[in-house]
Amino acid sequence: MKRHLLFVLTLALPVVSCGRGASVADEKQLAERILQDTLMNRVSALALDVVRGGFNAGAGYGEVWIRDYNTFIEAAMEVMPDSLIRDHLLTFFRFQGETGDIVDGFTDIRRATPSPGGYQYRYSALEPRYAAHKNTVETDQESSLVQAVGRYVAKSGHRAFLQQAVDGKTVEQRLEQALEYLLNERCDARYGLLWGATTVDWGDVQPEHPWGVELDASSHRCLDIYDNAFFVIAIDHFLELTERAGARKRWTGVRDQMKSRIRMHLWDAERQKFIPHVYLEGSPFPPGFDERAVYYHGGTAMAIEAGLLTKEEVAASNRTMLANVEASGAPSIGLTLYPPYPEGFFLNGAMHPYGYQNGGDWTWFGGRMIGQLIRYGFVQEAYDEVQPMLERVVKNGGFFEWYRIDGTPSGSGAFRGSAGVLYRVIEDFRDWAENHR
Repeated sequence: MKRHLLFVLTLALPVVSCGRGASVADEKQLAERILQDTLMNRVSALALDVVRGGFNAGAGYGEVWIRDYNTFIEAAMEVMPDSLIRDHLLTFFRFQGETGDIVDGFTDIRRATPSPGGYQYRYSALEPRYAAHKNTVETDQESSLVQAVGRYVAKSGHRAFLQQAVDGKTVEQRLEQALEYLLNERCDARYGLLWGATTVDWGDVQPEHPWGVELDASSHRCLDIYDNAFFVIAIDHFLELTERAGARKRWTGVRDQMKSRIRMHLWDAERQKFIPHVYLEGSPFPPGFDERAVYYHGGTAMAIEAGLLTKEEVAASNRTMLANVEASGAPSIGLTLYPPYPEGFFLNGAMHPYGYQNGGDWTWFGGRMIGQLIRYGFVQEAYDEVQPMLERVVKNGGFFEWYRIDGTPSGSGAFRGSAGVLYRVIEDFRDWAENHR
């Protein structure tokens, strides 16, 4: 099996211990345990089987979504032809807007049936096979594509892909244009941070609408940690991709400014957590609701990946996540948030307390927190905390989109985002173990 290449930003911090003051002997023992772990081997093989089935997000989804593809592209590279990997990346560029925006996903044009209140499809003469659409409440599509290309190039080594032209512009130019779009169209002048509509943590459903994926007159714009941390991660990837000195200087400055502003405006020093939302024109929630008490697991994991927290703050964040799991009865730290938003706060019926993105348990993001624990040296903690995520794959016969508070699998089956994240985490464990055996 090809060993995936860890991205440079993942290696930014030295992994010197497996947490809890472990000795070298403890590290060697844990390393051998990881390398002989048959459950990890089984889940990794199952993940590759799921990803081998296609590029759509999972059962019930006809679209190829960039936020999902970003998280299973490395697994796909193990089992899919390189030509298909590249073609799906290029398809997103073929639908890129004039100002640089990136669509959420695309589907077979024969399946794209416009309907009142449904997706507003985008068509492109560059791509007659598909129709695309964009969720306008979210601000992560551009960052997702930059990250996906970064992961593809880091793993494949195919830097020539960056110079491939799409309608007169190279992939590298289009990546930079996507980043520019966020600064030009989605950056609030007062705070210098990206904005989106009010959603739950990393989610894409706003509270003011029964469906909730389109910006409209009822939307409440705000700043959140997920969108801004994700942007920082995307810039880190772009800095590894570009060799142009001017671009490197500019985007290094943008990244460093973003990191400073995130800490200034979104970090709650008193509570040692990120503020869920900083509202630009008012909150959609009732007066008196203490939203600052809500802890966002997924956004915090992305902030850690973006290098926004110290090692001590990472340890504290993990302790808080574990406490939230215990208090809620959730199966794992994939718990979206705690406490959940009360009943009736979202018009979308799926967003009841502990439903869907409002407190459901998602391996898709919990697994990324596991990866960050490994990165920061908390490997024993990571190994302990990943077990329920691995065990439920075997118990339930596959990768599900999310799990209810009682552990019942829900949402899409064969969810490739979960499969891709667990595959990558298992590879991270193996890489660490091979260096510490």
